[in-house]
Formats: sequence, structure tokens, C-alpha cells
Amino acid sequence: MASVAVITDSSADLPPALAAEAGITIVPLYVRFGAEEHKAGVDLPTEAFWDKMLSPGTPIPTTAAPSPGDFVAAFERAFSNGADAIVAPLIGSKLSATLQSAKVAVQSMPDREIHLIDTRSTSMSTGIPALMAADLVLDGMSAAQVAEQIAARLADISLFVAVDTLDYLRKGGRLSATQAVIGSMLSVKPIITVVDGSVTLSERQRSRAKARARVIELVAGSPVERLAILHTPTSSPDEVAAFREALVAAIPYGVDPAMISTGLIGATTGPHLGPDLMGAAFLMRR
Repeated sequence: MASVAVITDSSADLPPALAAEAGITIVPLYVRFGAEEHKAGVDLPTEAFWDKMLSPGTPIPTTAAPSPGDFVAAFERAFSNGADAIVAPLIGSKLSATLQSAKVAVQSMPDREIHLIDTRSTSMSTGIPALMAADLVLDGMSAAQVAEQIAARLADISLFVAVDTLDYLRKGGRLSATQAVIGSMLSVKPIITVVDGSVTLSERQRSRAKARARVIELVAGSPVERLAILHTPTSSPDEVAAFREALVAAIPYGVDPAMISTGLIGATTGPHLGPDLMGAAFLMRR
């Protein structure tokens, strides 16, 4: 049986322990605070990123895609470790140049079997396809079969996140100035999603509590197969637990606890969303 490696990028916001357990390799994007550059999750763990971002006077961070060389190194390492093929679900091509870097790397390795998947999303909407791919590999599917199965389920994956402001998305170029202005009117709390590969303002609510309650309604609108709770360290453990409990209780027919994860928004996604965030990515059940 051929050995298939699963690789994704740090925008997927996969909790490190979950990625390690699933055998998923993560290629880090770069995070910059002014002239100071870090590799997300490598020399800048998620907790350290938030400590730095929330410190007074810290420059607003920016992100940059991995280089083709970063992907070549990751691919070569996977093959050296015994992989015969690679499946790589990556952040949407409209949101980052990451996929383009990976394509350049693949072109430099024409004799290798590497399947790149444009998830057309980010955060755990990219992480969930990576986890699905790892499970399909364990089921004995070939790399081509895994890639085909993941591509067929991308339309079933979505996310809704309540944020305190759209300023970070606007400054990072992930949201138009018009949407940002509309979302900030009357000091309401925006809910964002990703539609056709682009970050979109979904709704506005009058308060943080109402925005989070509405996220629960949006996620629980249909049966869910996999669920990933997303938050920032500005929410207390009790707040996160209460949100998770309410969300799981609202989902029709419930969710297998083994298919639920809870994790911090990471150092790649965090600069674009800002603090005081709560939401979830999910795979709808067929």
C-alpha cells in the first residue's frame, strides 16, 4: 500500500497536538511585527503571538506566504520519510499566495505525486479538509482518491465568526473598505464568513452576546459531521466552554465528540481577525 502524507499550512489553525496526532505536517506562513519576522507556530507559538499582539504599542502584524523553497523542503522531507505521494489542502488562493508558492514547488518536482487542494477558505475551514484527508489515508485510499473525496466535500464546509471589529480585515486587505465601513456602522458586532473564496460580511448584531448567539444559530442550521470551535485568549475558559456547550446542544442530532475540536485562532489568521473573537468552522453532514 502506498504511503500518503498530508500537508497543510499554518492558516489552518490546527491545534498542534491535533495535527501531530493526525500526522499532518504544517508549513508555516510568516508573521511580521514591523521589521521583526517569525514563522507562525515555529519560532512564534500561538500563545506567544497573542501575548505580543495584545501588548500595548506593538505594531499591527502582517503575514506573508511561505516561499516555494519552504514547500520544496516540506515535500522532500515527506518523501524522505517514506511517503509515496502527498495531499495538501491549503488556504484559498484568493486569500493568500500560499497555494501559488506550492504550485511552483510542485513544478520543480515533476516526478513526484503531489495533489494540491484549494480549500477556498482559511482557518479550520482549511484544517477540517486536512483532518478529513488524514482519516481517508488511514482508510487506505490512494492520494488521488483522497484528493477527489476532499474536493467533493469542500462545498459542505463553512465557518461563521463573530468579531469585535472589521478594522483588522480591512487593514490586511481581506475585506473591502466599503464592507468594513458598513460593518462598523452603529458600533455593531460583525459576523464574517467566507463565500467563493473571499471573506464576506455575513451579518451585524447589536452586541457581542447577540453576535455569538447568532453564530450558534447559523452553524446549527443543519446537521454537522465535524465541528471546530475557534476563539482568542481574550475569552475566558468559562466563556469558551459555555459557547461550545450551547453550540453543540443546538446542532440537530448532536456531533460525535471525537469530531469536535476547540482551539485558538493562530498566528497566521489572528492578524486579520483581531482579538475578542468567537466562532466555528464545520462540515455539514450528508
